[in-house]
Formats: sequence, structure tokens, C-alpha cells
Amino acid sequence: MGDKSIPQVDVEELAQFREVQQLAYRCVESVGEMLQPGMTEKDAARLLTEWLQDHGVHDWLHKPFAWFGDRTAFEGFSGLSHMAGFNLAFFPSSRRLEENMPVILDVAPVLNGVIADVGYATCVGTNPTLEQLKDDLAEHRELIVTMVKQRHTLADVARAVDLLCRKQGVEPRHKAYPFKVLAHRVAKLNQSAKPRFVARFGLNATRNLVLDQVSAGRKEGWSPLWSIDRRSDHAPTPGLWAVEPHLGFQGVGAKFEELLVITDDDAYWLDDDLPHVRRWAQRGRVLVAA
Repeated sequence: MGDKSIPQVDVEELAQFREVQQLAYRCVESVGEMLQPGMTEKDAARLLTEWLQDHGVHDWLHKPFAWFGDRTAFEGFSGLSHMAGFNLAFFPSSRRLEENMPVILDVAPVLNGVIADVGYATCVGTNPTLEQLKDDLAEHRELIVTMVKQRHTLADVARAVDLLCRKQGVEPRHKAYPFKVLAHRVAKLNQSAKPRFVARFGLNATRNLVLDQVSAGRKEGWSPLWSIDRRSDHAPTPGLWAVEPHLGFQGVGAKFEELLVITDDDAYWLDDDLPHVRRWAQRGRVLVAA
């Protein structure tokens, strides 16, 4: 794991990643407060885009996503068919927001080469199922960091998340993401290039993830795509990982997505001052990793 093709965690860069992640979460919280019944997912995605552009963002790992209602549980969504936009069901639609509908907002801005990728579950009104799923996510956050600290393989961590979902009586809907990923690795982009996009995905950041890191990992026995599959049957790879457990139950979905720091012998969440963590603290649900 010491090869230069696997960028190690640069402590001086962590503050930059934390700043961009905070910006991304301020965006989803702000837009979440703007949502009103009758708005469409496309309206929400446009508001997310405009908010971040107003705050200096011009490049993206992916442009903003918004899902309403049963689309928050990725009903009818399935893995590889969504990669590169082959299935437009994944993209913001004309679904209109109704009172008490669950909402997920997902943004992945790139600012000065620094990437954040965050997910935020909310509701215009009240939805008890959504509130329970958001509570359930606290245990997943603690489980993930604890198992990585203990140096379990990334595949075993992903399998443990799926097992916890079964114990909670919910579905692991992150398995509907491209390549069934629970998380993916991010690294600072060192070369500036004009932002270009294919099917809402930014080519600069996607090239770094898919071409550079996948290519290096294939040679060295690791993958930047963290899932239950065999490619993740390796020790935790140092670096920054955007982790996104996504739970579903009876047409309602909830997730968080945030950066996990993995070093050669430790792991920790980049920032605890995030909406879902503050919510758990208010509800007495914060779990502290051993």
C-alpha cells in the first residue's frame, strides 16, 4: 500500500476536503428548506446546481441528483444499468413533490480540485418511516468505522452493513448504485482542465476515479469501488472514501454520504459537524466507535 500510485492522506489537505464537504451540506440543507409541494426533482436539481455555482463551483464528480417519494428507495433502479446514464430513471425526473414525501438530495461538487460527495434525506412535512430510517443509519455509521479500524476487508464491512440491514428489517438500497457500491474513493485532482460532462458525470473527476485509480488498483490488488464483491476483498486502502449506506423500507429511502479517512492503521470520519450527526445527538442516538 506504499506505492506512490495510491495517494496517501495529506493531513494538510484534510481541512480543504472538510471545507468543501461543509459547503456541500450547507447546499443540501438550504435547498431542502426551499422545497415546496408541486416542485419537481428537476426543479430541486436546478436549485442545487445554482446554489453551488453561486458559491464558486464549476466542476463536479456528478451534477446534482434529487429523488422524491418511492424514488428515494430506488424502486426499479438496478446497478450497472445506471452507469453512464444508460437508464434515465436514475436522473432527476418530473416527479412532483407532495406533502410528507421523503426526499433525497445528492451533490458532488469539485472546488479547486477538492471533491465532496454528500447525500441528505429530508421531508416537506412529516414521515415517520423516514424518521426511523434516519435513526437506523446511526448504527451503520458506527459499524463501518469500527470494522475499518479493526482492519476487516472492505468487502466484509459491506457484507456486515447488509447483515445489519436485514436485522433492522430494511433493504440495502446502495446495492442499486452502479457496481453496487457502498462507497467509492476520492482524491484531489492535481491537473486543472475545462469541465466536461457525460450523462451528468464530470469527466475530470470520473477519469481520476475510474481510469487512474481502477487501473492502479487492478495492478496492486485493491479497488476504489467498495462493495460486497470479490474486488473489495482486501484490507482497507488508505485515502478518503465517500461512504453512502442507503436504507429502504416500503417505498421510503434514506441515506447519508460523507468522507471517511482511512490511514495505514486507523480510520475516522472527516467531520462530525454534519446534519445527520447533529440530529442523532439531539435524539440521543449518537454511537461512539471503540
